[in-house]
Amino acid sequence: MVGIDRRRESAPSATVIGSGLGGLAAAIRLGARGYRVNLLEKLDRIGGRARVHEDQGFVFDAGPTIVTAPFLLEELWSLCGRKLSDDIDLRLMEPFYRIRFDDGETFDYSGDIDKTRREIARFSPADVAGYDRYMAASEAIYRVGFEQLAHVPFDSWTDMLRIVPEMLRLKSYRSVYQMVSKYVRDERLRIVLSFHPLLIGGNPFAATSIYSLISFLERNHGVYSAVGGTGSIVEGMAALARSQGADIRLDCEVDRIEIENGRAVGARLKSGEVVRSDIVVSNADSAWTYRHLIPAVARKNWSDRRLQRAKYSNGLFLWYFGTDRRYEDVAHHSILLGPRYRGLLDDIFRHQRLAPDFSLYLHRPTATDPSVAPAGCDTFYVLSPVPNLDGNVDWPTVAEDYRQSIERHLERTLLPGLGKAVVCSSVRTPVDFERDLCAYRGAGFSLQPLLTQSAYFRPHNRSEDIAGLYFVGAGTHPGAGIPGVLSSAKVLDSVIPHANQYN
Repeated sequence: MVGIDRRRESAPSATVIGSGLGGLAAAIRLGARGYRVNLLEKLDRIGGRARVHEDQGFVFDAGPTIVTAPFLLEELWSLCGRKLSDDIDLRLMEPFYRIRFDDGETFDYSGDIDKTRREIARFSPADVAGYDRYMAASEAIYRVGFEQLAHVPFDSWTDMLRIVPEMLRLKSYRSVYQMVSKYVRDERLRIVLSFHPLLIGGNPFAATSIYSLISFLERNHGVYSAVGGTGSIVEGMAALARSQGADIRLDCEVDRIEIENGRAVGARLKSGEVVRSDIVVSNADSAWTYRHLIPAVARKNWSDRRLQRAKYSNGLFLWYFGTDRRYEDVAHHSILLGPRYRGLLDDIFRHQRLAPDFSLYLHRPTATDPSVAPAGCDTFYVLSPVPNLDGNVDWPTVAEDYRQSIERHLERTLLPGLGKAVVCSSVRTPVDFERDLCAYRGAGFSLQPLLTQSAYFRPHNRSEDIAGLYFVGAGTHPGAGIPGVLSSAKVLDSVIPHANQYN
């Protein structure tokens, strides 16, 4: 590569905590700006929520599987003089999602406008025109919320005041569900068009309508899956970072961020080793970072009280399983809605209780990529939104019963004979998210995407309390999801000086 030799002793150094997609993107962007990067990962493999595990020849993506806004990945490859297509094979999904209602009726949510209009007409011909108006509104929000604001910092009140007129014009105080309901009357279609906040840890009845931009983002840029799984993207990003000279260290759990004279100067590991650096970027959960890696005396804005009062996303129950047969009729991405919708979301987000019913996201990557399972087999994972650890669910006791309930439901609906077909199985609960991923309260997506927890009101990308400390990932601006965490790393270009400008 042409440019600064990043191994020179005179180049400023950066410590990146966590190797999730946000941390890897940060390492790449910092490397491109001339920093010597040390990336510290607690676990024995890279990826954070996007890590991969294997079992008997089945390959499981642990978390994110829906790839949107691929141009954000293309930017990272371009910074290293490569093309995304050199290393990653992205396949466009068709349909994006297959949504199954509890009565067995299905809706194929597609990027093809005409196909989607025909699907809407099957349910409610009168709502086709409303759908078109909704997508026009979604595009208007996208042009502001994503194109103009997703990659810029919100350091001060003036940054927030600058966008208030646009937020009022776009009625960002409404929820996503309220916005959809303005244009569409059929209740099933309202659910189909408003479920997207659940993909980033939000309740569609509470998440700000800013997140309606996801509808246009998907239609305009597509929904993809990577051959080899999201893990192939993780490995590709790690290779880019290493090509710039980054040192990626596994089994390196950070005990605290070292602070001297109000400035972050490195990280102390559980082993006692201190890794010193000029700046620190935390891809660890922002609430966890403030609560557990920084002493209370060093925090003015993010006190324990403020962290405790914040509203956190739902937890996740994940069941990974492989079958000794294939289910050819099952789509790559399926959403199975239960008998209740709003009531179930109230149980999860408001009452923090584990309900006997559920709605599920079923991921079948072998629909697109048979290589992630042995020949003639299918790889699956199923995700059930559940309360985070504020719900006081005794997961070690109830997890297996809950898994069996999901198995029986899948067997009755999409996967006949499932009980006898399963050959490998494992589960993850909010307890695992807290223990393995340092997710505060076991929340799957950090803070909820509420208006009062967006932009300036989220933990800032540049710490308000500690100089030289920066954040990327789901818990900072702009939020969760692959586009969100990749954009959070792009914000660093605005708040961290180039290495040759560093003082």
